[in-house]
Amino acid sequence: MLKNKEPWQQNLIVLWFGTFMAGMAFSEIMPFLSLYVDTLGHFSKSQLTFLSGITFSATFVVTAIVSPLWGKLADRKGRKLMLLRASLGMAIVLGAMGLVSNVWQLIALRLLQGVFSGYISNANALIASETPKTQAGKAMGTIVTGSTAGGLLGPLLGGTLAGIFSYRMTFFITAGILFLVFFLSWFFVKETFKPSAAQMAHAQTSKQVWGQIKYPHLIWGLFITTMIIQAGNNSITPILSLYVRELLNGHGSVTFMAGIVAAVPGVATIIAAPRFGRLGDRIGTDRMITFGFIFAIIVYIATAFTTNIWQLIALRFLVGISDATMVPAVQTMLTKYTPRSATSRIFSYNQSFQAMGNIMGPQIGSVVSHFFNYTGVFVSTAVLVGMNFTLFRFNSKPVRKEREAREAAEHAA
Repeated sequence: MLKNKEPWQQNLIVLWFGTFMAGMAFSEIMPFLSLYVDTLGHFSKSQLTFLSGITFSATFVVTAIVSPLWGKLADRKGRKLMLLRASLGMAIVLGAMGLVSNVWQLIALRLLQGVFSGYISNANALIASETPKTQAGKAMGTIVTGSTAGGLLGPLLGGTLAGIFSYRMTFFITAGILFLVFFLSWFFVKETFKPSAAQMAHAQTSKQVWGQIKYPHLIWGLFITTMIIQAGNNSITPILSLYVRELLNGHGSVTFMAGIVAAVPGVATIIAAPRFGRLGDRIGTDRMITFGFIFAIIVYIATAFTTNIWQLIALRFLVGISDATMVPAVQTMLTKYTPRSATSRIFSYNQSFQAMGNIMGPQIGSVVSHFFNYTGVFVSTAVLVGMNFTLFRFNSKPVRKEREAREAAEHAA
C-alpha cells in the first residue's frame, strides 16, 4: 500500500490511520463512562453525575492547557518526535485505565491522557509542512477525516467492545492499537525537519512567534472559528436523547435514533471534506469558510423548527457539510499564513481552542435549554456562529485583497 508513494503521500496514509485511532481513543469511553465509574464505588445518582462529568471534562481541560507547550517543543525537536510521545503515552495511559480500582485513579489517568495529547495537532502540522503547497487543501481535507471518523466511530466501537468483552478489556484493546500507531509512526512517517542551531539552543518566545506571522489577527480568528465549530457540534450533546424522545412522541427506539443523530454530522464531514479541500485550493480558502458560515447559520436556524426526527437527521447531516467546508479550509489557512518554524506551535494552539469548544458546547446547551427550551439551543448556536462570521470577515480582509489582486493579475495575463 505504501510502495511507490511519495513521502508526503505515505505520511498522509499512516497519519490518517493514526489520527483515526487518536480520535477514537478520546471518544470511545463515552457510551459506558458513567457505567464504568459506577463500578468503581457506591455512589448516589447526583454523585455519579458529578464524577462522570469531571471524568469526561478532565482530558479536554488539560489538553487546552498543555497543547501549546508541546507545540513549542515540536518546533524545536520535530513533529515526528511528538507523534511518538503522544501515541506511546496514550497507549500506556489507556491500558492503565483498565487497571484502576477507584474513580480518583480514573480521573487522574484522564488528566494524564490530556497531558499526552497532541497526536492530531502534530499530524496536521507535519502534513502541512511536508506536503507540496499545490496539494495542501486536498491533504488537509483528507487528514481531518481521520480524527473525525475516529471520533464518530469511537463511541460505537467502545460500546460494542464493552458489550462483547468488558469495560476493562476495551481499554486494553485500544491500548494495543495505539502501540501499533506508535510503531507505524516510528517506521513509516518521514520528516525532513532540520532545526537551526539557534532553534535547538533557544526556543522562540510566543512574542517572537507572533512577530513572524503576517496576519496575527487572522490566525486568532481561525482559532476562534475552530472553537465555535466544536462548540456548535457539541451544544446538542446534553439534550440529544431528550430532544430525540420529544420528536419521536414515544414511538421508536430513542437510543438508536439518538445514535444516528449523533453520527450523521461526522459521516457528512468524512464524505465531503476532501472534496471541499480541493475546491478551496481552486477558489480560495477564505471563500470556502465564508460559505460554510452562511450555510451553518441557515442550518442551525432551520433546526430550531424541526417537527420530526427525519428533519433533524437531515439537518444534522447538513451541519456536517458546513463543517466540511470550514475545517479543512481553516487548517489550510493556518498552513499558508504561518511560518514553517512555528507550524507546530500554531496547530497546538488550534488544538487548545478545539478542546475549549468541546468543553464550551455542552455547557451552552445545558444552560440555554434550562432557561429556554431545546429549540433555543440551536438559535443561540446560530447567533454564536453569526458573531464568529462577522469577526472572520473583518480579520480576513487583507487575505481577500491579496486573493482579489492575484486573480485580477491572472485575468489580465
